Amino acid sequence: MVTLPSAPWRGLAGLERLLAVLGAENGDTRFVGGCVRDTLLELAVSDIDLATRLAPEEVLRRLREAGIKAVPTGLAHGTVTAVVSGRPIEVTTLRRDVATDGRRATVAFTDDWRDDAARRDFTINALSADPASGAVFDYFDGLADLDARRVRFIGDPLTRIAEDHLRILRFFRFHARFGTGAPDAAGLAACRARANDLMALSRERIADEVLKLLALPRPAETVQIMLDAGVLRPVLPEIVATDRLERVIAAEAAAQLAPDPLRRLAALLPQEPAVAAGAASRLRLSNKAVKRIELAADPKLEPPRMLAWRIGTTSAVDRLLLAGDAAGAADLAGWQPPRLPIGGGDLIALGLPPGPLVARTLGRLSEAWAQAGFEEDRKAVEALARAHVDQALRDCQ
Repeated sequence: MVTLPSAPWRGLAGLERLLAVLGAENGDTRFVGGCVRDTLLELAVSDIDLATRLAPEEVLRRLREAGIKAVPTGLAHGTVTAVVSGRPIEVTTLRRDVATDGRRATVAFTDDWRDDAARRDFTINALSADPASGAVFDYFDGLADLDARRVRFIGDPLTRIAEDHLRILRFFRFHARFGTGAPDAAGLAACRARANDLMALSRERIADEVLKLLALPRPAETVQIMLDAGVLRPVLPEIVATDRLERVIAAEAAAQLAPDPLRRLAALLPQEPAVAAGAASRLRLSNKAVKRIELAADPKLEPPRMLAWRIGTTSAVDRLLLAGDAAGAADLAGWQPPRLPIGGGDLIALGLPPGPLVARTLGRLSEAWAQAGFEEDRKAVEALARAHVDQALRDCQ
């Protein structure tokens, strides 16, 4: 019998009491999913999830009677969020699928642990563990797949994808995170065959999965597998190669910068601002994210600090890394573009008449000041301003 190793998260203050309230000692509640999988892999655990045979209303009642903060985050689907030591812990009643349409499922509650495990996507995500003994329950050979670092659908892959089309993208994301070697052949074939199913999903869900994949340390090989299989073509036909993604990943590492999924998405899209922005908009990304990708797609380069002054530090770092300039990007670490210490009122005081001429002259002055290296001495800036005011007045004559 495999048992769950000790891990820091298992010592969370208040967790033992929560488990007692939910009848874990009677077998009513178990650890499930990622916290079991990641602990077995000796990885850090970010989320603690519990499954229970108790009905959601009973979970809510017990928590409130025990004075544990309880939020009915998804009561209709069986989920109550308990807050322990300031940390949210999802408690979900065992479920089985009644009907699915590829986007959402109608569920019924059950007391059968195997039924609940069977509705999960991959074998490595269907593991559960008894909190008291640590005994790991494995209904679909997930432990063997975990040892082999293999991501495999539970049951027939085509059936699982028909239940939830997002599992196509999740298959590749989990392979990039946990898999080694080639993806599971049956899973890959099913994803290739059902790639058009992705078109039925909301673009927000697609974007969320793609960005999660790109946030992983080394996603390029998996993205190439997706391209070879034609998986991205129905929803992101603009992505055709991974060479710039590989270059960005290498440049991020060289500049000692954390992986950035938006930057990496920009690296996958064409270096055509309008096309890249169109793809980002289609994914329903925020206006700020769309603008960032649009700026990153422009290949025009300048000295790093000049570029940062013109388009912002984040976008300058994006553009430099997309060009493979790790040193230039590193030069911008912690640097914020300064602001011209003179405004329109100062130019008027120097003799410019109020009106459009002030804005035009201020623009020329700003450009000259930046090109000169962002002079900080006030007298030097005033002298530069005087020269531009004099020139503007001469041009008006």
